[in-house]
Amino acid sequence: MTTTIPSRGRRRAPTRMKRAAGKAAALQKPRVILALLLLLALTSVMLLDGYLRAEVGGDQRVRTGASSSKVPDDVLDGGPILTFRGGQATTVSVPDKTIALTFDDGPNPTWTPKVLEILEEYDVPGTFFVVGSMVSRYPSIVKDMVDDGNEVGIHTFTHVDLSYQSDARVDREMEQTQLALAGAAGITTTLFRAPYSSETDAIDNYSWPVYQELGEDGYTSVFVDTDSDDWKKPGVSKIIKWATPDDGEGASVLFHDAGGERSQTIKALPTYIKKMKAKGYTFTTISGVLQEQNAGQSAGAANASGQQASGSGAGAAAGQQAGQQPGGVPNGEGTGYGNAGNGNAGNGNAGTGTSAARNPLQAAHREASGVTLYEGKALIAAVALAEWTVPALSVGLMVVGVAVMGRFGMMLILARRHYRLRNKRRFSWGPTVTRPVSVIVPAYNEKECIANTLESLAQSTHPIEVIVVDDGSTDGTSEIARAAADKLGMYNVRVIRQENAGKPAALNNGVRNASYDIVIMMDGDTVFEPDAVHQLVQPFADPKVGAVAGNAKVGNRNTVIGAWQHIEYVMGFNLDRRMYDLLRCMPTIPGAIGAFRRDAVLEVGGMSEDTLAEDTDITIAMHRAGWQVVYQEHAKAWTEAPGSLKQLWSQRYRWSYGTMQALWKHRKSLTDKGPSGRFGRVGMPLVVLFQIITPVFAPLIDVFTVYSMIFVDFQAALLAWFAVLGVQLGCAAYAFRLDREKYRYLLMMPLQQLAYRQMMYLVLIHSCITALTGGRLRWQKLKRTGEVGTPAGVS
Repeated sequence: MTTTIPSRGRRRAPTRMKRAAGKAAALQKPRVILALLLLLALTSVMLLDGYLRAEVGGDQRVRTGASSSKVPDDVLDGGPILTFRGGQATTVSVPDKTIALTFDDGPNPTWTPKVLEILEEYDVPGTFFVVGSMVSRYPSIVKDMVDDGNEVGIHTFTHVDLSYQSDARVDREMEQTQLALAGAAGITTTLFRAPYSSETDAIDNYSWPVYQELGEDGYTSVFVDTDSDDWKKPGVSKIIKWATPDDGEGASVLFHDAGGERSQTIKALPTYIKKMKAKGYTFTTISGVLQEQNAGQSAGAANASGQQASGSGAGAAAGQQAGQQPGGVPNGEGTGYGNAGNGNAGNGNAGTGTSAARNPLQAAHREASGVTLYEGKALIAAVALAEWTVPALSVGLMVVGVAVMGRFGMMLILARRHYRLRNKRRFSWGPTVTRPVSVIVPAYNEKECIANTLESLAQSTHPIEVIVVDDGSTDGTSEIARAAADKLGMYNVRVIRQENAGKPAALNNGVRNASYDIVIMMDGDTVFEPDAVHQLVQPFADPKVGAVAGNAKVGNRNTVIGAWQHIEYVMGFNLDRRMYDLLRCMPTIPGAIGAFRRDAVLEVGGMSEDTLAEDTDITIAMHRAGWQVVYQEHAKAWTEAPGSLKQLWSQRYRWSYGTMQALWKHRKSLTDKGPSGRFGRVGMPLVVLFQIITPVFAPLIDVFTVYSMIFVDFQAALLAWFAVLGVQLGCAAYAFRLDREKYRYLLMMPLQQLAYRQMMYLVLIHSCITALTGGRLRWQKLKRTGEVGTPAGVS
């Protein structure tokens, strides 16, 4: 192995370009990770919101008609409150002339506050069985509910029939609701009512094991004696009638404060309360019922149950074993589950969530503390974020959708007008331009392509001089260029070598050495059609034109990646240029084929190194200097597009970031006056809207589509996706017609929408993060194959 040592034994210091490359490489990975984290965060927020709305993980199954052969008869025939004292199932009935007013499915921001107002007005306590997802969305209502002296119980987190769920899902439903209560009101609870439950005689063989498991975890399950059936909206009078117990019996009465439109419930409730009070009824909570039941027991029975005799009536009423913790409340937290507030029941402090267990009517409440409390607050905060983010994203989706469709409409209308205008028989730029022009070819390690490039220029129908500027190539590009020129008999070719300084410096060197007043700029991997130069310079017959954009086409289009880029070039770039041309605010002259007045280039300071998109930079500078920039569709050049996803990412990342740099550099164009300010008034907003804002938020369309397909309505979402694809396909077909391209490449468009478009979105998001974090990129050389030959060889 031979090792080459630099002269004098010194190691060369890294060049500025290498140092910039090192810094850029060091910064890329964290930014990619940040972009992926943002995408993950967005997905998580959407999944959380969908879970809260039962779109994710929702289960609408409701079991009916199952056997109850395994359920004890004394439970089926017992009262509406089911406890498991000492592991033994026991039911408790509501005493005569007593009503435990219960409400299911809340909280609801419209109806629950009205129910609370009515209860407060008539000095009546209620027991609210709340849905955890609703608690996390409306925590302030639950806090008011507890502060007002009402009791709360769990109605699961997503309102599912637990008899269909796994043990892990049951535990999760309970734990998440406990966390929601902890975050909202600083409490947990031992009360539970199953969704879709009714009286105890409806317990079946599938739900009974669930109640047993929850009983072992310390929960008291609550059922119904009297159901108002207010959810059926039968009318106020029937709601009152159906909620009234028979013959002075006590009852656990069910109303709903959520789950639908509840105006009839709100109207019926005051009348019902007054009617029951007139009949001598008193109102209490579930814990109040249990306390009254335990008050009638002997002290010996109370001691036998393992409860403290002094000040612990509420704990006994809750029917729990000493030291038990309900599911979702880790051991060692709370106020001591079995002791129900450590003997503080009945102290009259009903108004505080953290001390709610001191109120005998709220004996089921436990103070949340430690990890449970902080996890609960974190859940409430995450839900609040989701509640704000998802609607904002929905609005963004609508804006993006309108912008995308508006852009398609503008492109179609203006592109058609542009085509008809430029292809009229009588259309002319002015006197035919026949004078020689200079063609500048910046080249850096273009050994695979430079010969083909010169061969295409040798066939030019317009008189030209060719200036190849070798930007410090290390692969013999300049030697290959000279040999190709000699072989082709091109005595109008000059090869200029310079130290590696970047593409803008190479172009400026070429402009300085140009012999003619019009300069053509092209890439070293580009192939011109024979009449490309002649067509490209014709607009200079108009003295107001300072620059011309040509029609760049993908030469290596016979691969999947090449076909995707071909569609993008024809539909996106060229349709856009037709639109911008008519609006007189062309944002970019492609580096592959563009023409400039030499004096105009020198007037604006030449090709700037301030940005990575020197073509966009100088185009905007030309506008600001008062020159017109136009599009010449008949001047065609074939370029070699990136052949791998890695190279494509690198190129588009540089383009996107460079465009942002150029727009920021020329931000003062927004306040320019007169013709020079037209780009700032028209072009800048359109570029920002259509090339930055819309693409950045366009992934919302795909994210929401996938979300809808999985969790909402697959068929409707799929039809919507095909409808959008149809619109895009129609636009693409029209663009292909204008450019006289073959339609077979459009067969790749559905796959392009599924893969390529998403990659372009990620590239743009990555570029935005780079811009926001103040990163800088270097010029990135793409690997070339030289497969794009003369235009005649491209199909």
